[in-house]
Amino acid sequence: MTKESFTLEEATRKLEGYCAYQDRCHKEVIKKLQDMGMIPIAVDTIISHLIKENYLNEERFAKSFARGKFNIKKWGKQRIIAELRHREISRFNIQTALREIEGTQYQNTFDALAKKRLQQIKETDVQKKKKKLADYLLYRGWESHLVYDKVNELVG
Repeated sequence: MTKESFTLEEATRKLEGYCAYQDRCHKEVIKKLQDMGMIPIAVDTIISHLIKENYLNEERFAKSFARGKFNIKKWGKQRIIAELRHREISRFNIQTALREIEGTQYQNTFDALAKKRLQQIKETDVQKKKKKLADYLLYRGWESHLVYDKVNELVG
């Protein structure tokens, strides 16, 4: 099985489409190019072209990632930060992305998520119920002080 090879031009066009379809971080694009078998100099050339032509913008990626994970998956800031760090996004861009999440909306989403999850927990033992609710909210990346205050407020 021979691996398909691409010219610089073909790889550039392919990656323009890849980035135009959805915001990407540098790490994803570099991985994609490496998987295509591109040599390091070609990777650098294509990355700089994508940045120059605004196909690749890490601040835009971080903002849309934060908005999407918060609005759709109901993730808290801790989980969003961890995932952006995993994608090697700069601290500055992470802070910029978190400003996309409005404070009262953040609190309202957290309250609604906690109440909804509590209704789904069938556990009768109060301590186990508290633990299940707290574990769920912490896994979703909500700050521990918010989680424990909410668990104590909602459960017995």
